[in-house]
Amino acid sequence: MNTCVTNEQKIKAPRRLRKISDLVAHDLLPESAVVDLRGVEQVFDIGISDHVRVLLSGIENPENDPVGRQYIPSAKELDVKPHEEADPISDNLYSPVSGIVHRYPDRVLFKVTNVCAVYCRYCFRREMIGAGAEHLSEQDFDKAIEYIRDHKEIWEVILTGGDPLILSPRRLEKTIRLLNDIDHVQSIRIHSRVPIADPAKIDDTLLAVLKQSRLGLHVVVHINHAKEMTASVKSALQNLRMANCSLYAQSVLLKGVNDNVEALEGLFKTLIAHHVKPYYLHHLDRAKGTSHFHVPIERGKSMMADLQGRISGLCLPKYMLDIPGGHGKIPISEDYVRTLSPHIYGVQDYQGCDHLYFDRGPETNNQGEGA
Repeated sequence: MNTCVTNEQKIKAPRRLRKISDLVAHDLLPESAVVDLRGVEQVFDIGISDHVRVLLSGIENPENDPVGRQYIPSAKELDVKPHEEADPISDNLYSPVSGIVHRYPDRVLFKVTNVCAVYCRYCFRREMIGAGAEHLSEQDFDKAIEYIRDHKEIWEVILTGGDPLILSPRRLEKTIRLLNDIDHVQSIRIHSRVPIADPAKIDDTLLAVLKQSRLGLHVVVHINHAKEMTASVKSALQNLRMANCSLYAQSVLLKGVNDNVEALEGLFKTLIAHHVKPYYLHHLDRAKGTSHFHVPIERGKSMMADLQGRISGLCLPKYMLDIPGGHGKIPISEDYVRTLSPHIYGVQDYQGCDHLYFDRGPETNNQGEGA
């Protein structure tokens, strides 16, 4: 590792590391990695917050750490497979106006910005965010609000991006206030990596903005490993709860990060212990240069089956697949219940044992047949 950086230089670290040379200077990569990673730097962004840098400091080979692997670039990202796409879930097919994705009848994504506090190496929007990315323009913002106002079937607005909590307090306040003023909007969801990757941004000013919302705010934080739950992250989550936000978590199943039962159990139990409900565990989307994070679906199903009887149901998220081509999310689950004949089912318990179940109600006789 590089040893030429003084302690003073480390103390004066930038808020975000953006170059391979930055990572080498702060001991997150060896100097020998520079040549191999020049191509990655030219194609994909780099973004490590000061919070993440401190979390990784002092770790030998941080690029192999379950947190470091999420942020530190790899030469494997240049190995783009034929099935990988720039828009793997086809958001663009369902974007009637800039900033809006209207895939499901009662809810829309409102992509208020393409800026994030960090740059995750597996991000399914990795070619839409990062260096040179911008917030939604005023004109496009107004058109997006108008679209939501004109479509009365929209019950929920999901603020995403980029990361909506990267917005200035003024911009965030305006967004929430305008949504509060639309009668048919009854829920606002905020998807954010900020409380986990840059918790200092959850300050009194931002919390004051969130507290002003008439509508319930549901904050879904993105976290993949229990190691990310530092003291400052826990404090940020507690402050969000005190600001009347319901807290949920979404994670991505990632090879080398959380692709074992112990890691998932530790993550989900830690979240519940801090009043955050594990919501979704996503199967990896097929974004360009991310195949080295891939975990087979059968492996994911097996781990979820193991967790079914191993941990409390409160801790279990849904294991989800976003179908390529824009066809939406579906749960990936074990087939615990199989239809054998009318009203008769084969069921499997959490230990893998099979049983018969007779679904008897007032319309069935004692033999399980229809009356």
